[in-house]
Amino acid sequence: MATLTTARRIVVKIGSALLVDRRSGQLRVDWLHALAQDVAMLRARGADVLLVSSGSIALGRSVLGLGNSDLALEQSQAAAAVGQIRLARAYEEALAPHDITTAQVLVTLEDSADRRRYLNTRATLGTLLGMNVVPIVNENDTVATDEIRYGDNDRLAAQIAVTVGADLLVLLSDIDGFYSANPSQDPSARRFDVIDRITPEIEAMAGDAGSGLSKGGMKTKLMAAHMAMTGGCGMVITEGSPNRPLSLLEQGANATWFTAQEDPQLARKRWIGAMKPRGEVYVDAGAERALRRGTSLLPAGVTRLGGDFGRGDPVSIIGPGGPLGLGLIRYTAEEAGRIRGCHSSEIEERLGYPGRAALIHRDDMAVSLAVETG
Repeated sequence: MATLTTARRIVVKIGSALLVDRRSGQLRVDWLHALAQDVAMLRARGADVLLVSSGSIALGRSVLGLGNSDLALEQSQAAAAVGQIRLARAYEEALAPHDITTAQVLVTLEDSADRRRYLNTRATLGTLLGMNVVPIVNENDTVATDEIRYGDNDRLAAQIAVTVGADLLVLLSDIDGFYSANPSQDPSARRFDVIDRITPEIEAMAGDAGSGLSKGGMKTKLMAAHMAMTGGCGMVITEGSPNRPLSLLEQGANATWFTAQEDPQLARKRWIGAMKPRGEVYVDAGAERALRRGTSLLPAGVTRLGGDFGRGDPVSIIGPGGPLGLGLIRYTAEEAGRIRGCHSSEIEERLGYPGRAALIHRDDMAVSLAVETG
């Protein structure tokens, strides 16, 4: 089971109630700067860190004088537009003293449902992590509606974790784990230390969504856990309000750990391999050998194409010896036909605009890696 000590890629979800003081509506600056110390600690060990943060609506409603009452959808979106600027600046100021560069990434749950946008999100986040940047991911509340109504970023955080192949998702919450009942109402409620499988009995124990600044409840956290676990990512729920909550978690603070069902890369490849192909990409013998060694598919190795596919669609990869597997292609059928057989340096000339070097990236491919011996 991945822990903060062993995980190579960690997603931390931060709720509104942790970032913003409920009474004053102001940012909890000291808490955020203490969290930045934890992020720096993880990064110093060589771990990639992504932060999925709520808080834009909570900050914006204070600036606009909207109080803590329920907001109309239009008011929530307006508050998000005002608060998002302040939220991004707060993270930048907290992490800069640790020589950490930050980036703002605004997404919605729909971005993960659309394969083209999913691939774009994955590529952007992967590039940022490769450049030692800490992405600050937030729901795009100025245009989204589902996330405002339901979820408080729990499900979004799980989707981001699966998208980037994270080992561990940390949900910093207002409670120190998953309980058999609401501990504030039932003194006999017990906390689970480890959950290996989410059963119907476990699901029945989850309560409804919370109230006030935080809209997430245990039900959405279980949904996040299911998404993460089946995607090969472990998850933990722990109390987030004390300063340096990640350090406290590492030192044994109360928490509930959800066990990943398999390696994140294997889970992703199984997901891709189960898709129905929308077309075919035929490759030469040299490309087949390279693919079996685990490389990306470049246009130079493509001999012909079949089908009318779009960007992000699954396609069959076929070599001289037969089918090799499936992959999510980064070009439309028309674009792929124009760059087929060319070198990466020629892509811009063929298309008339810059393109990605790989036709199908190795992380977006489910191909047998057995090396040929004949």
